[in-house]
This record gives sequence, C-alpha cells and structure tokens, in this order.
Amino acid sequence: MNQVRVDVEGRTLTLSNLDKVLYPRTGTTKGEVLNYYAQVAPRLLPLLAGRAVTRVRWPHGVEGPSFFEKNAPAGTPSWVRTVRVPTTGSRGETGTEGVLTFPVVADLATLTWLVNLAALELHAHQWRVDADGTPLGADRLVIDLDPGEPAGLRECCAVALTAREVLGEHGLSAVPVASGSKGLHLYAALRPPLPPAESTALARRVAEELQRRRPDLVTALMTRSRRSGKVFVDWSQNSGSKTTVSPYSLRGRARPTVAAPVSWAEVETWAEEADPEAIGQLEMDEVLGRIANFGEFFALSPGRIR
Repeated sequence: MNQVRVDVEGRTLTLSNLDKVLYPRTGTTKGEVLNYYAQVAPRLLPLLAGRAVTRVRWPHGVEGPSFFEKNAPAGTPSWVRTVRVPTTGSRGETGTEGVLTFPVVADLATLTWLVNLAALELHAHQWRVDADGTPLGADRLVIDLDPGEPAGLRECCAVALTAREVLGEHGLSAVPVASGSKGLHLYAALRPPLPPAESTALARRVAEELQRRRPDLVTALMTRSRRSGKVFVDWSQNSGSKTTVSPYSLRGRARPTVAAPVSWAEVETWAEEADPEAIGQLEMDEVLGRIANFGEFFALSPGRIR
C-alpha cells in the first residue's frame, strides 16, 4: 500500500493509494479526488458546518460496490468532532429507536480524512447541531426534483422555474443545484429555523402546489409507477432522519460529476433547450473552472416564511 504523510492545517494524516483509479471511465485517481475536495473546501465546509454527515464510500472505485456509512468508523481520530443523534425520525416522529454517532466535517483535516476513506459522496441533514451536539431546527428547505424517464434535466429545469414562483409566494428565495445524478435540487434558507416535521410539511405543500399547477409534468406521489415521464418532487428529503447530497459533493457515478450550484439564467436556458442531450450534469474539473472564473453560486438569501 502506497502511503504518504501530510500536514493538513496542523493535523498529520496518512494518505494511501493516491494513484488508485476511482473513476475508470475518466481515469480519475484518488489523488485527484483529494485535490478537488481541497480546492472546493472553502465553499463546501460552510455548508457542512454543524451538520451530521452520512458518507457513501466506494473503496474499489465507482465500478465496485459501495455502502452508506452513518456512524463514525472504527479508528476515527480523536480530534474529529462527532455527535450522537437519536434515530427516531425527525426527533419526535416515530421511527426506529437508537442513537447514531455521526462525524461533523468541521475542517479541512476532517474532510481530507473522510475522502481518503473513499467517501466520494457527503450527505447532510437540513438541520444543524449546537455546540453541545443538540439537534436544532431545520435552517434549510430542499426541493428535490427527480425525473422519471424519459423526463430528464430539461424537464426538471422547467419545473424549477415554477417552483421558484411557488417558493417566492412563501417568502423564500431558492438556489438551484444540478444534483450530479439525474435531477435538480432547490435550496432555500429558513428564518427562523423550523422543526423538521414543519419544514417537511412545507415542502409537501410546495410539491402539491407544483403538481396542481403542472399536472402534465409533476407528481408529488411516492408511488414509483406514477413517475414515468414526470418530475417527482421528493418533499420527504426534509425529514429529520434524511440526508441530501451536499452542494459541491462529488457523486459516485460513472463520471466524476458534482452536485453543482448553477445560476437561474442557466436553468432558464436549459428549460428551453430543444435537444435534451445538449445539457447535462457538471464534472469536477468544470466546477473548479466555474469557481475560478465566476466565484460563488450558492448563496442563500434569508427569507421569512409567509
């Protein structure tokens, strides 16, 4: 096993197998993945701050098996912050009982340590924990637009434009994120934060209103058989027990795509694109180039719910 010891903001880490190919289709190595996360960290870390993080790991690359990991793994360094979170749904909702010990990605050293474990995807709750580890209310709402074939990203963008209007009617300003998979996520800041049960109910109202306005294109129903050719608005992602892939996280797809913040101007253009093959998810090199050329896309404007 090839190893190298590095200093990351005062922490000594042992990185392994930097030349291992994690994305065979593009030849992207573990070292390149680590470099991506190091470069994007100034934008990613504030979005993960104070949030329990679930990881999806691909130890043998994206063409091998993967697994979700919630608990901090054996051998977690003592300097990594962890929080104990009840597993009872949205803290008060019914669900399985127990406690999970999540890592909190508080700094670049923690981020580097996790990525070295082939944690390509980082998923976070929409709520934070306080300094004592106590879960707080949801400070973000996420609207997950998931297309059912033959619908795709173009149809998600069309729905997103209507969703922007609906969210605006609730006093919320949304930021779009191309999911890096098939669809699109919309994030809005919640001021003041809401209990997750209430933010989930709000997301469901938004989803049902979208279904009412665009019955030709939208479904808010969980039934998979009803999603073909439509965009499913997954309001349940706001549940206190669920996590959503973080903006700027890589995805474990065939290519190194990213959950990439985009502009509303791009969403408007993509919604009108005649050729759906002409638009697609963004890859890590493209995201780094966009950051260098254009700066920050993901900036949540505080809104007050009406």
